[in-house]
Amino acid sequence: MALAQPAAKKDDDREDDSEYSPFYGIEKGAVLQEARVFNDPQLDARRCAQVITKLLYLINQGETFTKIEATEVFFAVTKLFQSKDIGLRRMVYLVIKEISPSSDEVIIVTSSLMKDMNSKTDLYRANAIRVLCRITEGGLLGQIERYLKQAVVDKNPVVSSAALVSGIHLLQSNADIVKRWTNEVQEALQSKAPLVQFHALALLHQIRQNDRLAVSKLVSSLTRGTVRSPLAQCLLIRYTSQVIAESPPNLQTGDRPYYDYLEGCLRHKTEMVIFEAARAVTQLKDVTSRELTPAITVLQLFLSSSKPVLRFAAVRTLNKVAMTHPLAVTNCNIDMESLITDQNRSIATLAITTLLKTGNESSVDRLMKQITNFMSDIADEFKIVVVEAIRSLCLKFPQKYRTLMSFLSNILREEGGFEYKKAIVDSILILINEIPEAKEGGLAHLCEFIEDCEFTYLSTQILHLLGSEGPKTADPSKYIRYIYNRVILENATVRASAVSALAKFGVVVETLRPRILILLRRCLYDNDDEVRDRATLYLNLLGDGQETVQEEAQGFIFGDLGVPLANLEASLQDYEASERPFDIAAVPKDVKPQATVEKKSATSKKVGKDVSQNTTANGGLSSGPDSYEKLLNSIPEFAGFGKLFKSSPPVELTEPETEYSVNVVKHIYPGYIVFQFNCTNTIAEQLLENVAVVMEATDGDDFRFVAIKPIVSMPYGAPGQAFVTFEKPEGACSLGKFSNTLTFYVKEVDPSTGEADEEGYEDEYQLEDLEVTAADYILKTGVSNFRNTWDTLDPELECSDEYGLGARESLQEAIQAVSTILGMQPCEGTDVVPSNARSHTCLLAGQFLGGVQVLVRLSVGIDAQKQVAMKLVVRSEDRAVSSVIHEIIANA
Repeated sequence: MALAQPAAKKDDDREDDSEYSPFYGIEKGAVLQEARVFNDPQLDARRCAQVITKLLYLINQGETFTKIEATEVFFAVTKLFQSKDIGLRRMVYLVIKEISPSSDEVIIVTSSLMKDMNSKTDLYRANAIRVLCRITEGGLLGQIERYLKQAVVDKNPVVSSAALVSGIHLLQSNADIVKRWTNEVQEALQSKAPLVQFHALALLHQIRQNDRLAVSKLVSSLTRGTVRSPLAQCLLIRYTSQVIAESPPNLQTGDRPYYDYLEGCLRHKTEMVIFEAARAVTQLKDVTSRELTPAITVLQLFLSSSKPVLRFAAVRTLNKVAMTHPLAVTNCNIDMESLITDQNRSIATLAITTLLKTGNESSVDRLMKQITNFMSDIADEFKIVVVEAIRSLCLKFPQKYRTLMSFLSNILREEGGFEYKKAIVDSILILINEIPEAKEGGLAHLCEFIEDCEFTYLSTQILHLLGSEGPKTADPSKYIRYIYNRVILENATVRASAVSALAKFGVVVETLRPRILILLRRCLYDNDDEVRDRATLYLNLLGDGQETVQEEAQGFIFGDLGVPLANLEASLQDYEASERPFDIAAVPKDVKPQATVEKKSATSKKVGKDVSQNTTANGGLSSGPDSYEKLLNSIPEFAGFGKLFKSSPPVELTEPETEYSVNVVKHIYPGYIVFQFNCTNTIAEQLLENVAVVMEATDGDDFRFVAIKPIVSMPYGAPGQAFVTFEKPEGACSLGKFSNTLTFYVKEVDPSTGEADEEGYEDEYQLEDLEVTAADYILKTGVSNFRNTWDTLDPELECSDEYGLGARESLQEAIQAVSTILGMQPCEGTDVVPSNARSHTCLLAGQFLGGVQVLVRLSVGIDAQKQVAMKLVVRSEDRAVSSVIHEIIANA
C-alpha cells in the first residue's frame, strides 16, 4: 500500500505550512533488513528504538506485513527485553501492541510481560498491563485477573489508569471478566487523581450502560458532589443528560430531574465544565426559555474570552441554538458582531451566520456591509455557509430581497469553485420561485453571470430557468440575446439547452415566434447531432411558420415525463428493437440521484490522470468491454473467433508485493476462451524476455489448446499482456480448472547504467490456479421493468427448486453469495436487505451465452438459528438454460 503523500522538504522561501517527514520514502524491505539489529549480541538501544519507530510509522501509514514478516519481527523484538534501557522498553511495548501476535506466539512474550507487570518500576507495570490486555485471550486473562484488580486500585495513578483503560477495551470481548471488577472500579472512582477518576467513571458507566436503573442510580449518587476531576465531571454531565432525556419531568412542578445539577455546573471554576454544562442545557429536548437563559449568559461571556477555543465553542453552540430559539440568542448579537473581524475565520463565519439567523429587518443593511468585506478572506466552504444563511434571511424578510439579491449577484461574479457558485445560483433560483417581486431582478443577474460562466451544469440550469420563467416576464424579448449567445459561444451541451430555452419562448410568446423560428433554423447547421435534432424537433412542433401552436406542442415542451431522466436513458439503452414498442410506463419511477460536476474544458492533465487510473489494474489497458474487443480484434490469431460475448473482471494470480504481478481476464467467445494475462515486472534489476504463461487443464476435458502469444520484452515497471487460447464446443458451458506457470528469460540489469546483460537464463514462476465457472458464461444485464419482462417469458420454461444454504450471518450475506455465484445483475435495488428482515426476495437478470435472457426470483428466509432456506425460480427463453442455473447452485 502506498504511503501517504508527504510534503516536500521545507526551504526558507517556501510559502506553505506543510512539514517534511523524516520517514518519507522508507521501504518496508529495507526496514525489515534493519530489524536484524535486534539480534546483535551487543544491543544498541538508540538504533533499535529508531528501527522500531520506522516499523510503527509503516504500520500507521497502512503498510501491511505478511504472516511470516510479522512473526520474524515479533520474535526479534522479544529479544529486546534483555535491554535495561527504559526508552527502548517503551518502544518494545508499542510495537508488540501494533503487531498483535497470534495466540500461539503470545506465550513467548507472556512471561516477560508478567514479570514487568510485577516490577518495581511503575512505568513497566503500566505498559505491561496495556500490552497484556491487548494481545491475550480470555483463558490467560483469567490467570492474571487478580493482578489486574490490584492494579485498578494501585496507589500510582499511571498504573491505575492503565488498568482501567485496559478494562474499557476488554469490555468489548471479555465483558464477564471486567464486570467482576465493579468493587475495585468504585474504589478507584474515589481517587484524588483526575485521570483515574475520569477513567473509573467511564468504565463503571460502560459496565452498567445496559441497565437504565443502574445508570440512574450512578448519576444520582455522583451528582451529590463526590466527583472532583474536571474531566470526570464533563463525563458525568453527559451521562446526566442521557438520564434527563429518558426521565419524565416532575408532575407537580414540571421541573426536569437533575436540571439543578446542570445549572450548578454553570458556576464551576473550570471552563471546560462550564461549557459542557451549557452545551448540555441547550441540547435538552423541548428546552424552555427559562432553562436556556443561564446557559446563554455563560456562553455570552465566553464570546469575549481571550482564548480562541472558547470563542469558537461558544459561537458554534449559539449558532445551533439560533436554529430553534433565535430570540434567546439576540442578546448576544452585539458580542457576535465584534467577532466578524476575528482572526480565526471559522469563528467569524459562525458569528456571521448566527447573526443572519437572529438579526431583525432593520439590521440587514448593516450586516450586508460587514459581510461584503469579510467574504474575500474566507474559503469556499465557509462562503457556502454564509450564502445559505443569507438565503434563509431573505425568505424571512422578503421586503429586503433587493439588498440580498444584489449581494448574491456581486459575489456570483467573483472567483470561486463549482460548489460555491452552485450554492449562489440555487439560492437565487429559490428566491425567484418564493418571492415573485424578485423574479425579474434575479433573472437579470443570472443572465449577466451566464456570459462568463465556466460550469456546464450551472449554465444548463440557468437556461432551463430562463426558458421556464423568462416568457412570463413583462419584457421577455430581452432574454433572447443572452440565450442565443449561448448557441454561438458554448459547448454542445449548453447549446442544446439553449435551443430548448428558445423553443419555450416560441411556444408561449406568440409575437416572438417568427424570430425564434429564424434562430432555430440557424441551429440546423450546427456541428452537433443533439443540437440539430432538437432544432428540427422544435421547428416541427412550432409549425415552422404557422401562426398558432397546438396544445400538444405546449404539453410536450413544458410537460413532465413522469419518470426520472436517468431511468429513461437507462431503459432506452437496454431496449432492443423488436415488434414490441418501447413502453414508457415500464420505466422505473424511483432513482438514486448522482451528482456529477463537469467543467466545460477538461485539461489534458485531468484526462491523463483519468487514463492512468484506468490502465493500472489491467496491464496498461482500459478495462471496458469495447477496449477489450478492439484489442482482441487487432490480433490476427483472434480476429476470426466471432463476436466477443463477455470479459470477466481481472482475477489476481499472485500475492501483493511479490516479484511479479500477474492477473488474468477471461474473454468468452461462443467457441473459444482467450486468457489475457496482465503481467508487471517489479524487480528493477531484471529485464524479462519471451514472457509466457503455460496453462495445463487439471480438470475439464472440453478444452483444446490452440495458441499462445508471449510478451517479447518486459522491463521493470512496464506492463505487458500475454495470451493463451483454448477451443471448446460451440455454445457449450464448459467448466474447468487450470494450473499456470509464468515462464521467461531473465537478463540482469546494471542499476547504474540501466543496460541489460547480453546473456541470461531461463526461469519460471508458479502462479495461482484458475477456474472457468458457469458464471463466466452469464453476462450481467439489467432490465427496465422486471415484472413486465418476467411476464413476457413463457411460464412453461420456468424451473423452480428449494435449497438450504446452511448457517449465515445475515440474509444480506446469503443474497450476496448467490448473486456472486451466478454472476447476474440485481434489479430494482432488491439486492439490499432491510435491517432485521426475516425474509427477502431478490430479483436477478442476465444473459446466457448465445444471447438467451435469464431472470431469477431469489427468495430467502432465516430462522432463529441463522439457518437460511432459499427458493430459486428461474425463467429464460430456453428451458435448458433455466436448468443450468439450478445446476450451478446445486454444485456450488
